[in-house]
Amino acid sequence: MTNNENPSNPRSLIPDTVRADTAPHHTAEQNIIDGRKATAERARARKENPFANDVGPKAAGAKALDIGALRAEVKDARGADGKYDEAKVKAASGASVFHVKGRLMRNAPTGGLTFLKVRDRTGELQLLASEASMGAEYTRLEDLDVGDIVEAEGTLVVSKRGELSVEPTRVRLLTKAFRPLPEKWHGLSDVETRYRQRYVDLIANPAAAEVFRARSHIVRAMRTVFDEAGFLEVETPTMHTLIGGAVAKPFNTHHNALDMNLFMRIAPELFLKRLVVGGFERVYEIGRCYRNEGLSTRHNPEFTMLEFYQAYATYEDLMNFTEVLLRRIDGELARVMPETHAKWKTERPFTIDVPFMRVPMADAVRAGAHKTGIPAWIEASDRKSDRKGENESGMGLVAFLKPDFVDHMKEWSKTSPRAKAVDWGNFRKGFLKCENDGERLFCCYEYLCEPFLPEDYKDAQSGKSIPIFIKDYPYETSPLARRNDARPELVDRFELFVHGKELCNAFSELNDPDDQAARFRDQVDKKQKGAEETMDYDEDYIRALEYGMPPAAGFGMGIDRLTMFLTSSQSIRDVILFPLLRPEHG
Repeated sequence: MTNNENPSNPRSLIPDTVRADTAPHHTAEQNIIDGRKATAERARARKENPFANDVGPKAAGAKALDIGALRAEVKDARGADGKYDEAKVKAASGASVFHVKGRLMRNAPTGGLTFLKVRDRTGELQLLASEASMGAEYTRLEDLDVGDIVEAEGTLVVSKRGELSVEPTRVRLLTKAFRPLPEKWHGLSDVETRYRQRYVDLIANPAAAEVFRARSHIVRAMRTVFDEAGFLEVETPTMHTLIGGAVAKPFNTHHNALDMNLFMRIAPELFLKRLVVGGFERVYEIGRCYRNEGLSTRHNPEFTMLEFYQAYATYEDLMNFTEVLLRRIDGELARVMPETHAKWKTERPFTIDVPFMRVPMADAVRAGAHKTGIPAWIEASDRKSDRKGENESGMGLVAFLKPDFVDHMKEWSKTSPRAKAVDWGNFRKGFLKCENDGERLFCCYEYLCEPFLPEDYKDAQSGKSIPIFIKDYPYETSPLARRNDARPELVDRFELFVHGKELCNAFSELNDPDDQAARFRDQVDKKQKGAEETMDYDEDYIRALEYGMPPAAGFGMGIDRLTMFLTSSQSIRDVILFPLLRPEHG
């Protein structure tokens, strides 16, 4: 074992890339870093701290303002074209001295004049620095680099191009940035760098920062809606002894002190419903959940979930509430971020301004069968059922497909453009794995309907797709939902799909302890047969139901996906500040 491999040697814990005794790798970037460190040393030699903390105005009576607040002081001086009128600026601000601070985003000297741009959390502002106003201090601007944190103070002026500016009497370095922003920092596009070094992404891509500001506003607006409706926000455990609340594969962990194997929660559902039993009739939680699944543009193993439960409500009530909730959140986004929201709304391929569609799953499958143009499918889905005035709908197609699905695939796939677009290979695999007709109906929906929702349900006026509630699921696919009284083979459940992608899941809650116990036993049977994504038998939850849970409805929605939809983001990693990535080295 070498010295560097010895665990008792703390130096062995330091990556080679940052060890002091490692030979420097003098890239162009390293040369820049060395130059900036030399600048910092020159500041120290002048008895100035390049990492200062005494921020604030020095001139008597100077106003320390965020850039947004400073612009608000002279908002009436801005014309419709965005340019400022100098006389109006002077009339509004007089001889006031303003103090601003932020990150330096531009440093462009032109003789005795230097154009600097400073950005803080509220916006950007130009500093119009001149040798005449700064005197000997003007030469210090040469030591400032893009990326440095600075403060400045001076009076308001307007540039020849009509840009509001501060003419500073002093500009001071607060924090020296050793590393330069990436080349073309104003448009950092390397996806790996953006996700791995989010701090750089937020500086280099203002549009990315806007998405995360929007996310914060979305969550805040959500809380406002629930608080106004009388809901109580709660927190429930994130480490569970059993797998429950959803059908998914969990992450495992271990509690050392108790010597217990635990699961990171996949959903807070069963704990929230225990609270409904306890008399908290309206509860919600916004929290982290974990599912040990693959990565995609819509899936991340660690995500944020909203779940809420309302006593004396049905899934029909929650459909109405969902439309109200989404429009309220989007309206608040439009209020606080009007220009950015308008851009996002234009980019959306869907609209939430019209009533959402509501379609039973079996009817959606029947419509999907008709869209394929396959005569035998149309006939099977239109066949009359034993229920007066109804047809077999999607279940008619299931009954037709069961005996000879594989034999006719090649023939069916050539029937029409829609038929050709079906993913026949995976449809066949999924269908043959199904154990009952309920699972087969769901499989038909997944391959014949869901991929085509955006083109099948459109708003005639805007041409954009309409969100659609797919409701009335087979009970076999919904182990926690309440059976429909008139159709016990179905449950009172819906999922909302926005432009073909699932956003939320909700149902009238199962509060019959015997029925729930039987569903849990069915999940255990599936686990024993090798199924990975199943729930455990939760004896304590059955005991809670035996105390009596009032009629209730529950709802779950991913905050990440909602943010994606409302901000027109293409990947879930674009709305998670620090998404999980493979190790950078190794």
